Amino acid sequence: TDRTTYSRYSRDANSSGSSIPSNTLEKRIEELERELAKERQENARLMKMTQDKEELIGKLKEEIDLLNR
Repeated sequence: TDRTTYSRYSRDANSSGSSIPSNTLEKRIEELERELAKERQENARLMKMTQDKEELIGKLKEEIDLLNR
């Protein structure tokens, strides 16, 4: 029974994707990969902006401290 169960599941797994053409899935994957690359680029840009602003805040705090003395 283990062998029939395994072969039934493996057959189902192989045939389950047949309702969607593989080239459609490949195009969708490529589209998602491009979108992911854009999002990663945007994330890196935002992280850089955040770091720059944090540095500016630190410098301004130092200047405020100097002015308060």
